[in-house]
Amino acid sequence: MQKDDERLVHSRGEEFLAVFKKGAEFTQELLRENERLRFRLLELEGQGGPAVGEGSPAEVQRLAERIANLEQEKQEILGRIKQVEAENQDFAARYLEVEDENNNLANLYIASYQLHSTLDFKEVLQIITEIIINLIGAEEFAILLLDEKSDELQAVATEGVERSEIPHQRLGKGIMGEVASSGENYFVEDVEGYQRDFASPMVCIPLKIKEHVIGVLAIYSLLMQKKQFAPVDYELFTLLAGHAATAIFSSRLYSDSERKLSTIQGFIDLLTK
Repeated sequence: MQKDDERLVHSRGEEFLAVFKKGAEFTQELLRENERLRFRLLELEGQGGPAVGEGSPAEVQRLAERIANLEQEKQEILGRIKQVEAENQDFAARYLEVEDENNNLANLYIASYQLHSTLDFKEVLQIITEIIINLIGAEEFAILLLDEKSDELQAVATEGVERSEIPHQRLGKGIMGEVASSGENYFVEDVEGYQRDFASPMVCIPLKIKEHVIGVLAIYSLLMQKKQFAPVDYELFTLLAGHAATAIFSSRLYSDSERKLSTIQGFIDLLTK
């Protein structure tokens, strides 16, 4: 679909250039003809009287009508050029939208690929941190995971703030606890007017596998050059809600299994010696 849009934009662009060039040439021709006829009309009017001869008034009338027709044709061509220019601007804007969509899709693909490129828990957290900084533009944030034994959210990674500054929140309590309980995204209405509160983040996204929430992403501030969220940010939030959760869950399972395997191997080594 996007390729078709790009070909259509290119085709309409070429059509505009052709029409514009042809219109410009025709307009110049009309202006020259207009000037010649006006000169001829003035010449005939200046002669006057008998010297004009029979048929002169008819010729003057014919020339005046011809000038009027040329003026009308010129205005129609100028109107058509303006219309094509407007259409070209619309297609140029659509082309930029397609380019943005292509870039966004590429970023989303790269982010998704990176999330599943490793089973190391620390590396997964680092990749998520880089995605949040580079693609979303967050400056201060925390990744909290749910401890199912205590039903508490605990920070496992932070950026721009100390992990100790992020309070533990019980499931269903406070904004982060409510997000973890409901599985619904939370956004403040006024991003620029938000005052940092570690218990009440600017944005809180549940990290969930299907309907099972394993933690939340809490954002407290954006980079200086970023004033509000773009449409692609919400797509990234959706990606993080699912793919990041899966990557975190898988890496934790792998780390736990590796640790248990190492422990079992240690016991086996002791028994066989």
